[in-house]
Amino acid sequence: MRDHGGNLDAARARFGDGDWIDLSTGINRVPYPVPPIDAAAWTALPTRTDIAALHDAARGAWGARGAILAVAGAQAAIQMIPRLDPPGRARVLAPTYNEHAAALRAAGWTVDEVADPAALAGADLAVVVNPNNPDGRRHDPAALRALAGRVGRLVVDESFADPVAELSLVRDPGGALVLRSFGKFYGLAGVRLGFVLGDAASIAALSAMAGPWPVSGPAIAIGRAALADHDWAAATTARLTGDAARLDALAAAAGWAVVGGGHLFRLYETPDAVAAQDRLARRHIWSRIFPWHDRWLRLGLPAPAEWDRVAAALA
Repeated sequence: MRDHGGNLDAARARFGDGDWIDLSTGINRVPYPVPPIDAAAWTALPTRTDIAALHDAARGAWGARGAILAVAGAQAAIQMIPRLDPPGRARVLAPTYNEHAAALRAAGWTVDEVADPAALAGADLAVVVNPNNPDGRRHDPAALRALAGRVGRLVVDESFADPVAELSLVRDPGGALVLRSFGKFYGLAGVRLGFVLGDAASIAALSAMAGPWPVSGPAIAIGRAALADHDWAAATTARLTGDAARLDALAAAAGWAVVGGGHLFRLYETPDAVAAQDRLARRHIWSRIFPWHDRWLRLGLPAPAEWDRVAAALA
C-alpha cells in the first residue's frame, strides 16, 4: 500500500495498543450524528429514485448544477477517471495526494509531477487538488476554468472544499471534472461516499464504469440526511475555523512553523519530523509525516475531548 495517513496498525506495532487519537488523516473528529436507518436500506438494492434523491441532496448542499454521480468515495472516481481517455501525458500539481499520480500510472499514463500551475498547460490530463493536501494551497476558480481550456481534461479534486465554498467549481465546472468527498468533512469516512461532477458525457461514461449500484443503501440514507443539514455544516465550519487557529498556536509554542493547511488539517515544519511523530506517538497521538520531506508533519484537528492530551503532548 502507498504511504497514507490512517495507518494506525503501524502506530500500534511500534508504540503499543492504547487509547489512540488518530490525527494522521484529514477526517473530521466530530462526525455527523448518524440518523436511524430504515431496514430497507440494508435489505433492498438501491433504486434509481434513491440515488437521484442523494444527487439532489448534494446539489442542494453545494449549489451544484449539471451532471453528478455518487461513488464509493472520491477514491473510486480517482481510479476510474484515467480510463475515460486513451493513455497520454498527464501532469499533477504536486506535492499532493499521491493516489492521483499512482492511478494514472497504473492505467498506462505517463505522469509528470509539477510545482507550477502554468506547467500543467498542454497536458492531455491535468490534476489540481483545491485546497491542496497537505499544504492547503488554494487556486482561484476563474484560473482553473481558464486552465481547463488549455489541457485535454482537467480534474479538480475538492475533497477538502466543504468549508470554503468560494473555491469550488461545482456551480460551474467549466469543462473540468470535479471530485467531492463526503467522509472527510462529515467525519464518516467509513461510509465510503463521494461524488464526481462534470459534463454529461463524462459522467455517463463514469456511471457505466461504476455499475448499477455504485453506493450502498445505508450510504444513501446517511448522505441524504447529512447533506440536507445546512445548519450542522455552518456550525462545523465555524468550529473548525477556531480549532485550526488553536492548533496553530499550540504548534507555534512547541517551536514548529506553520506551513499551511485547511479546515481539517494543519501542516507544520519541525526540526525533525520523525522525532516529532515519535514524541506524539509516545502519548498515543498519531500524526502524518512524508517520505519526501524530513521536516514536515501534518495534524488533523482534535475533537473537543482530545485537546488536553494534544496540548500536553506538545507542551
